[in-house]
Amino acid sequence: MSDDRWIFTENPAIMFENSPVGRLKKEVWDASEEEIDRILREDFGIPQASELTRANCYIQTTPRHTLAERRRRNDVVLVPIGCSENHGAHCPSGHDIFQVTQFLEGVRRYTAKNGREVNLAYPALIYGGHPYHHIGMPGTIILPQEVVVETVIAVMLGLWDDGFRKIILVNNHGHLWNLVTAIQEFCKRYQLPGIFQVFDWHRASREFFYPDNGKPHCFETNFIHADEHETSLGLLMFPEMIDMKYAVDTASTQYLPGGWFDTSVDDMRRPHRWDEGEGHAAIEYFGTPEGVVGKPTLADPEKAKRPVAAICRLLSLLIEQILETFPAGKVPPVKGVSLRSEEELAPYLKEPLTPGWKSVYSLPRIGPVERL
Repeated sequence: MSDDRWIFTENPAIMFENSPVGRLKKEVWDASEEEIDRILREDFGIPQASELTRANCYIQTTPRHTLAERRRRNDVVLVPIGCSENHGAHCPSGHDIFQVTQFLEGVRRYTAKNGREVNLAYPALIYGGHPYHHIGMPGTIILPQEVVVETVIAVMLGLWDDGFRKIILVNNHGHLWNLVTAIQEFCKRYQLPGIFQVFDWHRASREFFYPDNGKPHCFETNFIHADEHETSLGLLMFPEMIDMKYAVDTASTQYLPGGWFDTSVDDMRRPHRWDEGEGHAAIEYFGTPEGVVGKPTLADPEKAKRPVAAICRLLSLLIEQILETFPAGKVPPVKGVSLRSEEELAPYLKEPLTPGWKSVYSLPRIGPVERL
């Protein structure tokens, strides 16, 4: 009996859910190399120089009057999340920042061409949280978890107050639990209607990172850290920051038998995510002081194209679906997502600085925990 819940591929390890998300992934999966190049070049303008200092590309580089007009058409904001972290001698410590901002810039360009330009915020974190096994590595700057969580909450609140009430945190680093905590605490503390998500982009497009998946220019190893995968992404999007003369291959030091802990994109379906334990392997400082876990010498920008095309199209679909359900200026019903009353929230839900609007900073906190 056929099962129409799933869309199968020629690789028995890879299938997609029969949903708009899964069907989009299958389209990218089946696309020829020429079509992948066309998607990246014509739809998203990738590769292209960073737009971090280009006018009208980020909230912080756009005049307020232009920003307000854009928000009235599209009030979704993508917030890149990166860190400063040792990525080996061949990569910059800001690798995660440039990976995430550059493909989000491609998504912005695509939505602009389609008349509803999405908003980009500057990275909420350029110094992030880290798992314990990164401790002590030069170039890896570790913020305490409470600093990470409170920073993200404060950024979300400020964006919501400015009318950006659909907030997508696009994560490019191994501190996912901090971001999930931030979203849950934000909602408990303020109980504001909106769309709030963490988008862990590597995992969202994990199928395209599977080793030996049968596609042209596929990866040969599992995604870990500063390895074949991340180096390939850098070579595609910011090659001027990558110096392959200094790329070296390493392997982590494991103390227990393997098979229990997955690697970065959870592609092995093992019992544990990579961040669900410590002590079973040496910390980087002793095990891989090179700052690399994997084989960056196998990197090739061609290998990065299909996963980048997939994530750009996935994020574009997410934006479209959000705006189809809740057009700009509309949010999920208060009586459905908040214990606050419609009457209480009415002035805060108005467009900023219009008659009757109130700043959310004057809204009393409620919820299970009161903070001083």
